[in-house]
Amino acid sequence: MGRKGLMDVKDITVRSDSARDLLRQMKASGGFTAKKLGVSADILRRMIDDGSSLNFLSFPADIIATGTRGVVRDMVRRKWFDVVVTTCGTLDHDIARSFGSYRHGTFDADDAKLLKRGIHRLGNVFVPRKAYGELIERKMTAWLGELASEGKTDLSTSELCAELGSRLGRGSILYWAWRNKIPVVVPGITDGAVGYQLWQYSQNHKFRIDLLKDEQLLSDMVFEAKRSGALMLGGGISKHHVVWWNQFRGGLDYAVYITTAQEFDGSLSGARTKEAISWGKVKADALHVTVDGDATVLLPLLYASLIPG
Repeated sequence: MGRKGLMDVKDITVRSDSARDLLRQMKASGGFTAKKLGVSADILRRMIDDGSSLNFLSFPADIIATGTRGVVRDMVRRKWFDVVVTTCGTLDHDIARSFGSYRHGTFDADDAKLLKRGIHRLGNVFVPRKAYGELIERKMTAWLGELASEGKTDLSTSELCAELGSRLGRGSILYWAWRNKIPVVVPGITDGAVGYQLWQYSQNHKFRIDLLKDEQLLSDMVFEAKRSGALMLGGGISKHHVVWWNQFRGGLDYAVYITTAQEFDGSLSGARTKEAISWGKVKADALHVTVDGDATVLLPLLYASLIPG
């Protein structure tokens, strides 16, 4: 229990493969989202088992504030993906939760009272200010000083993420990405607490983030790939960066997209994988599916069904 009786947010640890049969039955049921989830498991299994496929994982930061962080971490630990594309907030939450705790909250909380108590609300997760911005500032200030002493003052985001991962523990996504040599690319690196610390440090020290170096890395990987696939959770810049680069090789061969966004407003987040075919971002003959639903519910089921039995 956390302070004042609030429960700490815990990462999900999946040990059972009982979901495998459940998803097979859901696929056979022919029923709406249940069938799509079963189909997505089949596509991901094909993608992961394809030794010639360059596999992408993309997701936004909000789910890393929840126990779903544990599922993402374990997929990276198992080396199911060759590159991760995410947002700056993922670095924020991965660092913050490596050293502090988030709390169970409620969507109905009084946000003005939370402000006075020094608590940020992320949906129904409470993020103590001391376990977030203040903690990240201390850690980043120390780590950037270490990097400077090592002459590492001009880094791509994937290089920065590797450096951060080397300084975190086994419960971290960045740690396993660093250990398994899986690049983590953050196109919007300044949009978060870690990014702000990079900017602040650069005001008085020589330091630069080279985004174009990340793009060269993605270009080299994509153009050398025989096939490519992606599991895309949520939309925004993470999803778009994956499909954008894959258009230059004729599109993804495997594509699984999980989203809660609607299609009617024309947003990228709401766009189905089918729409990406018209842009050449998903191949016309690709194995692809869009599953409507909350990744914090669906991803643990998918992961459990894919664990080798």
